[in-house]
Amino acid sequence: MELVTKKRLHLFTGRANPALAAEIAGHLGVELGDAGLIDFANGEIKCRFGESVRGGDVFIIQTHAATENMSVNDTVMEHLILVDAARRASAKRITAVAPFYGYARQDRKAQGREPITARLISDLLRRAGADRLVSIDLHSGQIQGFFEGPVDHLTAAPVIIKYLRTLIPEGSVIVSPDTGRVKVAERYAKRLHCEVATIYKRRSLQSANEVEALGVMGDVSDRTCVIIDDMVDTAGTICAAVDTLLEHGASDVLCATTHAVFSGPAVDRLKSSRLSKVIVTDTVPLPAAKRFDKLEVLSASGILADALESVFEDTSVSEIFDGDNLS
Repeated sequence: MELVTKKRLHLFTGRANPALAAEIAGHLGVELGDAGLIDFANGEIKCRFGESVRGGDVFIIQTHAATENMSVNDTVMEHLILVDAARRASAKRITAVAPFYGYARQDRKAQGREPITARLISDLLRRAGADRLVSIDLHSGQIQGFFEGPVDHLTAAPVIIKYLRTLIPEGSVIVSPDTGRVKVAERYAKRLHCEVATIYKRRSLQSANEVEALGVMGDVSDRTCVIIDDMVDTAGTICAAVDTLLEHGASDVLCATTHAVFSGPAVDRLKSSRLSKVIVTDTVPLPAAKRFDKLEVLSASGILADALESVFEDTSVSEIFDGDNLS
């Protein structure tokens, strides 16, 4: 007996960023499946898919970021539960889609007796049943090697670059906020035909979120500067970089980042800073309380939808980005 099977795409989302998931579904021309997520009285999470996923290609979207109703740990755990449910429901392939990957900054032991939590998240997703991982602008490229399976490391650069082309004048400078992000800044500069500068800084050993900016490598005098980073958390790094650039003669400073984590004092710092524009994507949900006049939110849904479509059809993901997603 010979059977001809038809591939089926199933798209589900956790509760961290349902708006982004709905946009992805719209780009793909599919409906989001009902994950049947509920919370028990004691805070435990349960899900039950509202449709059969047996033999299907299942994509489960979840941003690992705190929301108004969930902690980072809640969103990670919910992702694991959804993946586990799909595995036990006999899905043929499960792709964990983490637009913002949790614990990414803990990617090595900076001091003794510390965990490598970025590896732990990968191990947990794999153990739960994920066959593949998709994420955008990981904090460091080495995280791709933590997951024991294929990883599609996407970049928000095409969306951000398209917007910057309409905004910045000729002769602008792309600025790396530290020496570790120089290669990323160079990729942006190449596409925008700009020069590159770098902030060199010292991070406080006493406080996890305190940064002392020390100087600038590169000519920024009388020029528009665009600081490129993967995320803004408490905004300490960005604000210190802004002050340093203006002290060195920059005429205008903007920042462009993929993940708007915006923890603690971030929003107040950004609003009161001398930044003229803060450009982010919607990988992390931003409630009204965290939005302000000089904030511009770009959609990453098209990038994610194109990548998921390529994964489903078993075609090249890197061709979408002309290879620039490889790092």
